[in-house]
Amino acid sequence: MINMDHLESCNELSLPVTEKCNPISRDIDRADTKQMVQILKRCDAEIFQKKLHDDPTYQRVHSLPVIQAMMNVAKKVEMFLRDPEESLIVLSGCGTSGRIAFLLVTTFNQMLITQQHKQIYSYIIAGGDRALLTSQEAPEDNPELGARMLDKVCAGKKHVLFIGISCGISAPFVAGQLDYCLNHLDVFTPVLLGFNPVHMARSDPLQDGLFNFKEVAERMIAEQRQEKAFILNPVLGAEAISGSSRMKGGSATKIILEAILLSGHKAAFRDKIITPECVSAWITASEMVYEITYSHSDGLDALIYKAGESLRMGGHVYYVGWQTLGIIGMIDASECIPTFGADFGDVRGFVNNGFSEMKNKEGDLSSVGPEFVIGHKDFVDTILPSLSQNDMILFLFTVNDDLHEVTALANQVKRRTSNLHAIAHDLEEIIGNIFETVLNFTWPLSSDKEHNVVMRWELSTKLCLNAISTGAHVLKGKVYMNYMIDLRVTNSKLYRRAIHILQHFTGSSKTECESALLRAIYGTDDLTEEMTSADVQKHTTLAKRCDRVVPTALVMIQCGCTLAEAKHHLDSHQVIRDAITACFNSSKSMTTTDYK
Repeated sequence: MINMDHLESCNELSLPVTEKCNPISRDIDRADTKQMVQILKRCDAEIFQKKLHDDPTYQRVHSLPVIQAMMNVAKKVEMFLRDPEESLIVLSGCGTSGRIAFLLVTTFNQMLITQQHKQIYSYIIAGGDRALLTSQEAPEDNPELGARMLDKVCAGKKHVLFIGISCGISAPFVAGQLDYCLNHLDVFTPVLLGFNPVHMARSDPLQDGLFNFKEVAERMIAEQRQEKAFILNPVLGAEAISGSSRMKGGSATKIILEAILLSGHKAAFRDKIITPECVSAWITASEMVYEITYSHSDGLDALIYKAGESLRMGGHVYYVGWQTLGIIGMIDASECIPTFGADFGDVRGFVNNGFSEMKNKEGDLSSVGPEFVIGHKDFVDTILPSLSQNDMILFLFTVNDDLHEVTALANQVKRRTSNLHAIAHDLEEIIGNIFETVLNFTWPLSSDKEHNVVMRWELSTKLCLNAISTGAHVLKGKVYMNYMIDLRVTNSKLYRRAIHILQHFTGSSKTECESALLRAIYGTDDLTEEMTSADVQKHTTLAKRCDRVVPTALVMIQCGCTLAEAKHHLDSHQVIRDAITACFNSSKSMTTTDYK
């Protein structure tokens, strides 16, 4: 019989913080929706805590060295804003990090338009604009591609502040960009934002084998002494769902970069001196957003339950949002596919005015495929006619939106289904009796009107949607303990994570776990030398087209069965968690019988 506590302690020691199992959420798969909300609340609280139980020596978001580094970057932002002609501020990342970069760039460029100032912000996301709405994991592994995209964006600029975001300090795409910056410090000031100590940065060689992320980070530490580069790496604690950096990692990225950029803007346009109090005030304000959001726990757990019921009944969850809340909805929906192995149609987001509201670089992508059909008109034309009571629809809007338009669209939906709900902000009164459940957040008035209220709405909505989509997939059985057991193995990071999950639950060696994973990917019990010697990129390219890779490998190891037997075992249980539990029980029973 496997001692899970012993295995966990052995495996966890070697993992970076962002990949560890959070003890707070270890039994989230057994929790009801009320308990889930409290678990997620406690995990999100770790963003703001002064110390972590893991290691009290870790730097936190409130730690003085972190605040000082944020101030130094904010001063660079101020300098670039005061001399914008040949300057550029670039935010770059992969997956959630790239999507948050896009959202912030759009917001702060709009602020510059309001100031009648030259727009100096630009974003890069691995995989291009398609990655804003769909999982494009493979480009994350290409450091040369990252460097080339950065070089193209910055062509002709003499001064570039580059902020590379990698929650685990692990994405080769971002490492390649930071390396490029370090080799051209006459033009670039590189900033690394991540949430692991540098000694936990990814140390295996990148695709070209010339360097690794840890070496890049250590070079940045050396340059930081002369303020030629900066590292921002407070520790947030492990994610509620192990490795799911879309949650705390995404929220902290938004909070920290907003604090920096807002401080720079206030200094440039209002002559406000950048102080520790100025920078930390936004973190404190964000903590208030967290507290107010989770004070609506009853409504939040009702929405988790409704979303979970829809997914369990074979229905769908649709986010229908306005302005940036619509974008927040689409970001959350896009993350469900790689995180939970969800189908494209399971959770989808729509925004008013489609791509014209997005303001993305590549413009309207609706002709690329159904994943990019995102406007409200598209929702009415393609989704509304086939809505059923099993489908959950969640409206996302604020007092700033056209409430007549909101009401008209809600009434159209209401004629098809009563499973209609809303997250709203600062409404003086609820719109009639249209919505079954409404979370209406009321926010304290702010003396500072520089987009601060909108940013609060965005963070609150992100926290809600992360909780809803995570809780719904937990209820559907896509999570085992607090591991994303059915993740898509689409890049090297997820390939390594899959092997760790297999080791964690079986106690088998890395070699045995990788072999089982490859059997599931290649669809055979007899691996050839060509298969086993192929590089990880080939493995992940094939894995993209495969379903239930990790669960299949897990069942094969635990039951000592063939690939066909493992698939049959999974097919006989709708919920993956149940199949794995039955497999564990079967294995224990066989062991007991053999012993007798």
